Amino acid sequence: MNISKTIVIAGKSKSPLTVNRLGYGTMRLTGEGIYGEPPNRSEALEILKQTTKSGINFLDTADYYGEDVTNRLIAEALFPYSSDLVICSKVGASRKPDKSWIQFNTPENLRTSIDNNLRTLRLEQMSLVHFRVMPHSKVPFKESMDAMFQLQKEGKIVHVGVSNVSPEELQIAMTMGNVATVENMYGHGQRTTLKGPHGESRGGEEVLDICEQNQIPLVPYFSLLNSLSKKDDRIFQIAQKYEATEAQINIAWLLHRSPWILPIPGTSSLNHFSENTASSTIKLSNEDIEFLG
Repeated sequence: MNISKTIVIAGKSKSPLTVNRLGYGTMRLTGEGIYGEPPNRSEALEILKQTTKSGINFLDTADYYGEDVTNRLIAEALFPYSSDLVICSKVGASRKPDKSWIQFNTPENLRTSIDNNLRTLRLEQMSLVHFRVMPHSKVPFKESMDAMFQLQKEGKIVHVGVSNVSPEELQIAMTMGNVATVENMYGHGQRTTLKGPHGESRGGEEVLDICEQNQIPLVPYFSLLNSLSKKDDRIFQIAQKYEATEAQINIAWLLHRSPWILPIPGTSSLNHFSENTASSTIKLSNEDIEFLG
């Protein structure tokens, strides 16, 4: 089975983005509880430097990682940025000093977050920003999305994406403007079990058909979280077959699952980063895919 090496974001727009089909999620570069400075700052900076050296040109971040920690690390390690680097951020949430997560999704909040991302990343325009849906939001989804598309019209954002959405919310967003990407939880061990506050499904499997039909890349977050905590003998057997780690097979499975999936496995370990990037070289057979399910 052949897998594509690149993926096109917003291919029908005037400003399509072509990126290599293995990105990097920066969330793990923060301190404990996804807050504060990393325990090994020099290693975190080296990982970011290795992303571009390894051919990775899609980075996922957020101003509420840290807070602002991953954005500042990205700028320190990689600025001035290469012309093909796409830095994707998320808005819609914020953090308190007690490390709790709170909604930050009014139109004013979203504008503040995007301005903060631009400042800390040293950018004049964001290539791609996901609106992250938070549980039990007091702000209607349409109101937040309308603000996102307004910020796009103003030129602060080139492309708008959505995160943690149900199929219904994705369909609504698509009627309001061009949705470039979807970032939902998805992995071999986490496909359809994630539920929203009203029982709606917000996993990757539920939105994948919509993404494929509309050529919208699905960016899976936490793709290794439950995939590695829930030991799967099938993954273990395929890992032995290819003399690979179970994490590598999980990433390889995502790359083979659909050409519209853009994995962004994250880690704070330089060794694990090297292993993750090597996953793109693993060519699973049709029999392997059928065995993995």
